[in-house]
Amino acid sequence: MSRPVLKAEADGRLTFWCPACRDSHTVAAGDGSGPRWKWNGRTDLPTFEPSVLVRAGHYTDRGHQACWCTFYKENPPKPGERVFKCYRCHSFVTDGKIHFLSDCSHDMKGQTVPIPAWEEPVQHHPV
Repeated sequence: MSRPVLKAEADGRLTFWCPACRDSHTVAAGDGSGPRWKWNGRTDLPTFEPSVLVRAGHYTDRGHQACWCTFYKENPPKPGERVFKCYRCHSFVTDGKIHFLSDCSHDMKGQTVPIPAWEEPVQHHPV
């Protein structure tokens, strides 16, 4: 078994680093409330089913989440201030690789890459 690329969180949540978003994505596996993914049990070469979809800002259909584009037009960020983005990241995670689907809003759409070693997450987006 090679080096783990998942971090185990409470309640069966599993987090991996997404190089396209430069951020972490989390899925919930096993029994419990809310959406749950099937997981192959491997922390080094994980597979999740179904696909993993992470949305923020105007890419979400949840009315309570503000659009960052609109927010920053009305509230320009100060120099050095952390800036959030509106985005959509949709992928299949299979055998330790992320297969980015064509409906992603980032530049890695259509590509397949290994889940990278951990960087310190800037944001945390549970799905």
